[in-house]
Amino acid sequence: MTGDVHPAGNITPVVVRLKLSLLKNGLKQSGGRRAAYVVSAVVVLLFGALQLLGLIALRGHAHAEAVVVLLVAVLALGWAVMPLFFPGGDETLDPTRLVMLPLQPRPLVRALLAASLVGIGPLFTLLLLTGSVVTVAHGGAAYAVAVVAVVLALLVCVALARAVAAANIRLLTSRKGRDLAVLSGLVIAIGAQLVNFGAQRLGSSGLAQLDPVGDIFQWVPPASAIAAVHSVSKGSYGAAVTQLALSAGALVALIAVWSRHLTKLMTSPDGSTVQAATEPGARERTSSSGLARLLPPGRTGTVMERSLRYVWRDPKTKAAWVTSLAIGLIVPVFNALQGTGSVYFACFAAGMLGIQMYNQFGQDTSAFWMVATTISSAHDAYVELRGRALALLVITLPYATLVTVLTTAMLGDWPRLPEVLGLSFALLGAMLATGAWTSARFPYSIPQEGYKNVAPGQTGLAWISIFGGMVSAALLSAPVITATIWANVAKNGDDWGWLLLPAGAGYGAAITLAGLRLAAPRTAARLPEILTAVSKG
Repeated sequence: MTGDVHPAGNITPVVVRLKLSLLKNGLKQSGGRRAAYVVSAVVVLLFGALQLLGLIALRGHAHAEAVVVLLVAVLALGWAVMPLFFPGGDETLDPTRLVMLPLQPRPLVRALLAASLVGIGPLFTLLLLTGSVVTVAHGGAAYAVAVVAVVLALLVCVALARAVAAANIRLLTSRKGRDLAVLSGLVIAIGAQLVNFGAQRLGSSGLAQLDPVGDIFQWVPPASAIAAVHSVSKGSYGAAVTQLALSAGALVALIAVWSRHLTKLMTSPDGSTVQAATEPGARERTSSSGLARLLPPGRTGTVMERSLRYVWRDPKTKAAWVTSLAIGLIVPVFNALQGTGSVYFACFAAGMLGIQMYNQFGQDTSAFWMVATTISSAHDAYVELRGRALALLVITLPYATLVTVLTTAMLGDWPRLPEVLGLSFALLGAMLATGAWTSARFPYSIPQEGYKNVAPGQTGLAWISIFGGMVSAALLSAPVITATIWANVAKNGDDWGWLLLPAGAGYGAAITLAGLRLAAPRTAARLPEILTAVSKG
């Protein structure tokens, strides 16, 4: 980074050619990879072209400015978060590969910025930005400003992605950082619900309700650059200058942040070059967990602690839990916000978390052999399964209760609260029971690397385990479901509805214990088969 470099500015074409070479060599690895790249490129560009035409069709619409301003703001957000979830998508995102070269920060920043403009993502962004400015540009001056606005907005998006990547590159290039990509499923799930909710609101109320939000984001870079085109179109030249200046200032600030992190990365030692020093006795102090003191003694507490640590530390397990927690809350709450929901949608939370009981041993992967060595009888298997179920209940019971109370409060249907809670508890108990049984009968492996949740060749087992278990859980919950229906249709059913809470809770506890008792002998008898199945990934 510090030293004489012959002419530093010439590294820009070199880095751009490097980016093209990396792309070309990557496609040479296999025909499948080439096909996937071509198909994805065609789909993305086709979608971008359709978006371009759709934006141009908005030209002259009263609320076109709000639409394009918010679109560019969301586009910039996507550029900011994509490096966190897909760090391997661009080899040049990792500047530490250039540490050994005598490069200075400013020429390197220019070169990497130019290289960032090569790819499908920048082209897709360019299509959307072009459509946005065409939508709001009216007159020669506006089109002249539009050219500047498109370039400025594109550079801000790229610089934002680079600054975020540089600030987090040590994490992104580690195993934990790569496992962050697993959480992209959560972002997609939540984003889909938000888009669905927003589309329904816009469909019922029209685009006019975007105007207040657009009035705010027209001053937020890089959306402010697009808003400047609209300001010129209506003759507000002072506002246009300010909005362009905001985007230009953001670009300068992002490049400065990026350059500072780049300098630090390429001149500072990391954990691979500096030996970690620990204070004497620290290992012993950290080994004692405060969580363990809150759990039951013996094997039950040990199993619970292990299961809860998996939830917190294992990326795949954490991703599954976070996704279930988010969707279990989003579905009832969003439906309640739209005024079309039912308080019974709160049972979705218990159902989503109950799925976590399925394939319990597959979550351990090859480490299950350590657990298997401690199981020598049906009683040992029962205690193991009981501990795992109790760990799940530590999170699920308060969460399901909270979602139910929140949904009930939003809908104002308080008389239904006891029966919905009872139904949730009964459903959760049935899923714990069937989950314990299917974990022993249909175990499958969960690969630790990559995005797959089922090892090749075991997809059928996964479908049987999850969906077969869910159908069985619904059948086991039939008595409480029937009682709930009766309470809603019978003449005096409302007077007895409150009994469904203790009845559902008691039924759920009983069916859970019965399921654990039935699953324990099968688990003990099938330990070799289970170990073989869960170790395939």
